[in-house]
Amino acid sequence: MHTENKTEKKIRIALVDDHTLFRSGIKALLSRQADFEIVGEAADGLEGVKLVEQVHPDLVLLDLDMPTMNGHEALAQILGNTPAPTVLMLTVSEDGDDLAECMRLGASGYLLKKIDADFLLQSIRSAVAGDSVISPEMTSKLVMKLRHDRVQMAPVINPDIDSLTPRERQTLAYLSRGLSNKEIARALDLAESTVKVHVQSVLRKLNIKSRVQAAVFAVEHHLDKV
Repeated sequence: MHTENKTEKKIRIALVDDHTLFRSGIKALLSRQADFEIVGEAADGLEGVKLVEQVHPDLVLLDLDMPTMNGHEALAQILGNTPAPTVLMLTVSEDGDDLAECMRLGASGYLLKKIDADFLLQSIRSAVAGDSVISPEMTSKLVMKLRHDRVQMAPVINPDIDSLTPRERQTLAYLSRGLSNKEIARALDLAESTVKVHVQSVLRKLNIKSRVQAAVFAVEHHLDKV
């Protein structure tokens, strides 16, 4: 259970989703977290844009398929605010085009509505901390989309590729396939704790914040072959 330090600033969250029952469930879940505060709700993209302008949340959970204004349009407008909030897409769409477009527009994550509660809570905290988060099964779709369309993502500043060890290069290649630490450990016949160390080392040496960025980097620099 996550406990709040008395001096900790709460994460202010806005919910934008046209399904009232789903929105209510998410609100109930997030409201039980000591470090979260729900500051507003909207039932479509246009309402969501207006809500963000009014309440200035730290993070927006944004649906994709909505009436009046869809999630892509709402995302672009929301991120046009100064300062812009962190935006996590929360959707049923497993389409690679939707994923790539949202990441191109600047979403900090793309989560499927079928994820479990703990993953959602962890993703919100990670995104606010500056990480990129994607439902595990969508990482490989993003990589395939990159391979096909060569979608341009934000460049990595000062990556130290030459310092990667052979094992770290293998780890990076498996990251590009969207594998979890457990799956990488199985592929390399290593302990999961050892793989975690390799992943952290890869991110540090490449000056990258997240596994998603690492996967994109591997594809763009032809480091995705094991």
